[in-house]
Amino acid sequence: MTDIQTLSLSNAQIAWRAAQDIADGAYVNLGIGFPEMVARFQPEGRQAIFHTENGVLDFGPAPAPGEEDWDCINAGKKAITTRPGTAFFHHADSFAMVRGGHLDVAILGAYEVAQTGDLANWSTGKGGVPAVGGAMDLVHGAKRVAVLTDHVTRKGAPKLVEACSLPLTGVGCVTRVYTSLAVVDIEDGRFVLREKVPAISFDELQALTGAPLHTTGAVADLIAPEDVA
Repeated sequence: MTDIQTLSLSNAQIAWRAAQDIADGAYVNLGIGFPEMVARFQPEGRQAIFHTENGVLDFGPAPAPGEEDWDCINAGKKAITTRPGTAFFHHADSFAMVRGGHLDVAILGAYEVAQTGDLANWSTGKGGVPAVGGAMDLVHGAKRVAVLTDHVTRKGAPKLVEACSLPLTGVGCVTRVYTSLAVVDIEDGRFVLREKVPAISFDELQALTGAPLHTTGAVADLIAPEDVA
């Protein structure tokens, strides 16, 4: 078996790949933690309108170290900046936007994604996210839901599975998964492989996936810049 550690994309590279699929002017919510990195990698000529559920729309990049205004943060309690047109509003209004279907894309992390599109991204276990929070609203309010994740756990277990074993965040909600080894769509209750890192074979990737991988044509190479951080 190929050493997947040497082939896997970094978190920044996964975030870069996900950013390439965000349309100009899209309303986008980025989940707490790893998915927040997506905002760094908007393609030239495109500008997404980022939303955070604590009540800010169209915020700017992270401030330089030492220049943070801690009254201006995102849902992950990280400092953000404002830009012309930035809007502030009540938490309830923010969730009205989410539940009203006004977000084009929600991008979240995951513990498990099922071939049916079910998502588990919280756990009551040690070290887990302590509650499902606003994610359950996001995954059913956004028009498209994408997941960023390592392809396997630290112990080597698949994160793309036939059925989730952890508490669900949403049912049948995920449409695309960007992993450290592949880009996988969820269509008709199955995983459809769109891209994979070139040095891993289909059979090797399948062995690291907990449900069958399907193809509907040529599988593209998943290549990200080496210098993204």
